Amino acid sequence: MRLLFCGDVVGRSGRDAIAKYLPGLRRDLKLDFVVVNGENAASGFGITEKICKQFIESGADVVSGGNHSWDQRESLSFINNEARLLRPVNFPEGAPGRGAALYEAPGGRKVMVINAMGRVFMDPMDDPFAVIAKILERYRLGTGLSAVIVDFHGEATSEKMAMGHFLDGKVSLVVGTHTHVPTADHTILPGGTAYQSDVGMTGDFDSVIGMKKEVPIMRFTRKLPTERMSPATGEATLCALFVETDDKTGLALRVEPVRIGGRLSQSMPEVA
Repeated sequence: MRLLFCGDVVGRSGRDAIAKYLPGLRRDLKLDFVVVNGENAASGFGITEKICKQFIESGADVVSGGNHSWDQRESLSFINNEARLLRPVNFPEGAPGRGAALYEAPGGRKVMVINAMGRVFMDPMDDPFAVIAKILERYRLGTGLSAVIVDFHGEATSEKMAMGHFLDGKVSLVVGTHTHVPTADHTILPGGTAYQSDVGMTGDFDSVIGMKKEVPIMRFTRKLPTERMSPATGEATLCALFVETDDKTGLALRVEPVRIGGRLSQSMPEVA
């Protein structure tokens, strides 16, 4: 299978990049399944039903979330009716929506997507390691499942790396989100799981993690209350990770970064 994971979409410039580039990526890379993290898509904070549908229309099979999942109040209700929108699976019991689900890819192949959130420097949550392990007791890669994708939304690189090794050989991909800066450690771990500490954002990199620079700089230099941060509006770079898996085992054969548009160096896998 050929999979693509697109990093945190920030504001309108990020949404425009998804609409502009994702349909072509789906075609040119011959993708079977696409996940987009959309938790910063609505003015930098949360996601709306309209935006979620736009991502799906552009070629996303699943839209994942994170610590901003509930910043748009409407998401508390529409997430129950949109099976393709996920929030972190380790939210406390009773939270709306779902954090893991099975989806169908071309040819009837089954793909599981798990969205989880770290606990280091983040809000208190249930243990993501235990929650994911319990899910994988019931669903095994290569036994009825063609791929398992884990979006691990966290601040600490160490926690993300620990999750990658914890799940190595059990899932197709563990990809980090949340910090908005693409790391250079994309790799296939010894057990066959593709990994990257952070895929980066889909947003304007002439910014502070996607936000207009002035307010964050003021907060750091003056330590005074400021206006609410707002997304930068320049041309976005779409940051994503391309993974090709073995049809029999579901483990990774190839992993490469994708970067299109905006200020970052460009990167595009070659496919036959």
